Order: sequence, then C-alpha cells, then structure tokens
Amino acid sequence: MAVPKRKKSKAKTAMRRAQWKLSLPGLSLCPECGQPKAPHRVCPHCGYYKNKEVIEVV
Repeated sequence: MAVPKRKKSKAKTAMRRAQWKLSLPGLSLCPECGQPKAPHRVCPHCGYYKNKEVIEVV
C-alpha cells in the first residue's frame, strides 16, 4: 500500500482546503409574484406552488 514519504505541511493542507468554497443556492423565480425562491418549494412570499395556492400567506 502506498504511504506518504513526508508529512504534509500545514501550509499545503491549508492550500488544499482553501478550495472548499460554498456555492450559492440555485434560485428560480416564482411565476406568480416574481420573487426568487428555492426550486420545487412553495413560494414563501405568495404561497403558490405549480400555479396553485398551497398555503395562505398573511
């Protein structure tokens, strides 16, 4: 089995971990109100999902 010959330094480890970036969540526009919302979710602004009112928003 392959074994590292030298210990990886803290700097090299930090350089590798620097590539772990958060990606922005995918958003789509609500066809009813036009506000951004998560795809396949009820719109929190108007309460519509697939052109039907699912929840009543006050």
